[in-house]
Amino acid sequence: MTPERLQRINTMLDKRQPDLTVCMEGVHKTHNLAAVVRTCDAIGVSDVHAIWKSEEAEVRGGSAAGSQNWIDVHGHHKTADAITQLKAQGMQVLVTNLSESAVDFREIDYTKPTAIILGQEKFGASDIALEMADQDIVIPMVGMVQSLNVSVACSVVLYEAQRQRQLAGMYNKASLSDERRQRTLFEGGHPIFAEACQRKGLPYPAIDEEGKIVADELWWQKMQMDKSAWQHLDD
Repeated sequence: MTPERLQRINTMLDKRQPDLTVCMEGVHKTHNLAAVVRTCDAIGVSDVHAIWKSEEAEVRGGSAAGSQNWIDVHGHHKTADAITQLKAQGMQVLVTNLSESAVDFREIDYTKPTAIILGQEKFGASDIALEMADQDIVIPMVGMVQSLNVSVACSVVLYEAQRQRQLAGMYNKASLSDERRQRTLFEGGHPIFAEACQRKGLPYPAIDEEGKIVADELWWQKMQMDKSAWQHLDD
């Protein structure tokens, strides 16, 4: 890994916002998921949640999301499970939905830990999502259209969240865990070795301040063998 690449990755990681996330419900269009993941990366969101509509969508969506190496995509099969997990992390859960209780999305305090639920374009958010969410939000529109593409709506809300967080200085201090930073540095800075570790079942090594791999001789030995051969080294 070159010093320039190391600096670029570290600068990106310093601005990651682990307590800001998006949860897409009923995902079945892979291009929408890919577009949302791309926007999240640009904003500094480190994790995206996807509630799959079907097993087929999960396979296709996992492939599309996998092309984004800098974002973790967490898959779910039930909306209730996803929202329960997000609330357990102390997040306020917002859902895009036009209702009497909905507020302008700009009125929300996004400096708080926040999860934004995006419903399907055709049917909107599910009843369970509306029931479990803390607040409905709406993007005001004055034209003839009644809704935006889900990835566009995501971008609009996230850039407001970014604006508030920048004003609060939240992009000026690193908040990503050391464990997450180490993993991303290894996967992003040494992708060939990372792929080999995943294939062989090897643990990731540490990465030093210069971006170099810190591993003992045994790890390097195992890296040069197939899995069936190195498993006997620990016997």
